[in-house]
Amino acid sequence: MRICVVGDELCVGVGDARALGWTGRVMARTRFDRPAMTFTLAVPGETTSALGARWRAETEPRFGPEADCENRLVVALGRHDVDSGLSVARSRLNLANILDVADTSRIPAFVVGPPPGRPEDGERIAELSAAFADVASRRRVPYVDTYTPLAGHEQWLADLATTGSTYPGQAGYGLMAWLVLHTGWHAWLGLPSDE
Repeated sequence: MRICVVGDELCVGVGDARALGWTGRVMARTRFDRPAMTFTLAVPGETTSALGARWRAETEPRFGPEADCENRLVVALGRHDVDSGLSVARSRLNLANILDVADTSRIPAFVVGPPPGRPEDGERIAELSAAFADVASRRRVPYVDTYTPLAGHEQWLADLATTGSTYPGQAGYGLMAWLVLHTGWHAWLGLPSDE
């Protein structure tokens, strides 16, 4: 199995003193029943438009031949669409295009939504997360809403305050990993839950 994780700097754990981020924590807790390789392909500051333009070219050489290997795509969505002024409709369309191309290529996809950041962006990130959830649901692709459960989470907010930025530290990435692991991750991989 080969899993490509595409997204912005949040998928590589910027700000995490252990350098694991949520992706490393999820992989460490996943017990594969066959050999698996994970490739985290991040571009700092990336919008869904930029992600849509690059993901296929970057994942293609990392995926194995279909007859020999199971290829999987994790789309890790960040918050940069808010900063760049992209409309929610454009963000929806960008994700829809990524998921449609993956489906046409017979690459199962899994989507992780944007977590909370600056308080003033909260309403827009919530709207974006809901739009992404709808796009994924219409395509029967698992979606992890990281915004709703973390927006008022005491530990998440304390972690952001400690780091002094919009990036979480170890505790925040641990919370994101927990959400991924408990929102269909194992079922998507065809594995039993580790609980």
